[in-house]
Amino acid sequence: MNLNEQIKQLENVRKDGANKVFSMYLNTDPSDPEQQAGEWKIHLKNGLRNFESYLEEDDNKEELKNFQLIKQKVEKYVHANEQHFRKGIVLFATADEDVWYAARVQMRLKTEFFWEETAKIEQLKELKDNFPKSGIILVQQNQIKVMETHLNEIEDTIYYELDINTDDWRQFSGPHKADASMGSGGKSLQQENFRDRYEANKQRWYKSIAPKLDKKAKDHGWEKIYVVGESDASHELEDQMNKSVDQVIHKNMLDHDEEKVLEEVFG
Repeated sequence: MNLNEQIKQLENVRKDGANKVFSMYLNTDPSDPEQQAGEWKIHLKNGLRNFESYLEEDDNKEELKNFQLIKQKVEKYVHANEQHFRKGIVLFATADEDVWYAARVQMRLKTEFFWEETAKIEQLKELKDNFPKSGIILVQQNQIKVMETHLNEIEDTIYYELDINTDDWRQFSGPHKADASMGSGGKSLQQENFRDRYEANKQRWYKSIAPKLDKKAKDHGWEKIYVVGESDASHELEDQMNKSVDQVIHKNMLDHDEEKVLEEVFG
């Protein structure tokens, strides 16, 4: 189930009486100045305890029992994933197990807890809108790297490299260094010859790779497309694509750390 389907399902959840919905957004970002000493543990403990204390005072034994079942599940999930935390946890649960959604996310969250008749999905919707399913296309002359991302996480990375002797774009599943004859290094004469060929053929070269990128965008449901590269390469590739590009970023980042690329694109 993708996130859009998950949100629609959560939107339709309606509980009443003692069987309510627990919603949790927990900031576990270690880079957050307010999280340096693992304050999330205190926030989690207090958040769960507050509901428990309220229900104890209200003397609603069935609702208290339901909440305590959820509390055990939440604590078990957090403990099992503590060594693999990212920036936050999003979790929804009901005692009757109609609802259970738990995810470690790579975005900083505002810590919130809810125990209500419906799932509180506003913050989850914001994450979906701010970090949609996207294709980030990094272009550097005869090399292209495609990063598929969703919710600020990299789902897949694909590399293409042009063999200028055959004019064929070859796909690789991992990092690949071009040899000197393909223009990424070597003697100055080779580099100069490559630059001349690049200027003469770049339109045709990018036109031949554009349909592959368009098809990937369609097949994988990209909601946003970003092209990142030096001005001439990025705009030439944008021109050759049929799919609309949402933003062009004039930076050569093909060899940069992927987390830096995500920061540049999504801020």
